[in-house]
This record gives sequence, structure tokens and C-alpha cells, in this order.
Amino acid sequence: MFNPTQQEVRQFYCDVFRKSRTGEVQTPLEAIAAGWVAQHPEYAALLADAQQAQAADYSVERGDSSPFLHLSMHLSIAEQISIDQPPGVRAAFTTLAGKLGSEHEAHHVMMEALGEMLWTSQRSGLPPDGAAYVERLQKTATARK
Repeated sequence: MFNPTQQEVRQFYCDVFRKSRTGEVQTPLEAIAAGWVAQHPEYAALLADAQQAQAADYSVERGDSSPFLHLSMHLSIAEQISIDQPPGVRAAFTTLAGKLGSEHEAHHVMMEALGEMLWTSQRSGLPPDGAAYVERLQKTATARK
């Protein structure tokens, strides 16, 4: 899934949820995603109904946040940490998780920085600045009590 459509992403998470509930074999990526789905039981009803999931509209103008974007960011951050890419992201995560006492909460803080980096990249037309992203994470981690 390098450039999936919105429908493919939604179907992926619905399939992950279904496979988790039925005990079906999952790919390694699905298994990682299943861990994040399990940590978000508030999404269960949506993920259980693929037709509803495909039709749902998450409008920024209405202040809605997409559970699919949220889960995908968890998955992306988990991959970043596992391969330490951009360099230093794993150490920043470890420090942040230690300070917050929660890997899940550290992911949520990282989501803000990741979203900002991507927004800046889109606005400027430049590639994402991984070094600035890691620097922001490090500053956030050291600033937290």
C-alpha cells in the first residue's frame, strides 16, 4: 500500500477489524494495524460495517477527524520508529514515551508534529523535512515534565 485510495485504506482497516474478530490469518502489516485498532475501541462500530465506513464523510469544516487518518498515522509512526527513519525518531519517541508514561500518548504527540511537517511540505512544495520533524519531537520530549 504505497499510494492507496481512500476506499482502499478504509477497506484495509475494515478487513483488519474483521480478521481480528474472526481469527483469520493476517499479514504482518495487518497485525500491526490490528494492534492500533484494538487500542481504539471507539472505532469498532464503524469498522464492523464496511459499507458505512466507505460512505462516512469526515469534514474538516465540521471539525470531524477521520478514524482512518488517525489509525494510518499510528501505523506510519510505528514504521518510522521500527526503522528509525528519519534518523533519530526512535530515540525521540523513547524519550517522549518515557516522559508521558505511555507509548500511545507519545504517538499522539508525534501525530501533531508529523501532521505539521506534512502540511508545511505541501504548502511549500518541498519534500518533508525529517530533520526538522525529529528536532521538534526532541524539543517536545525534553520540554515535557
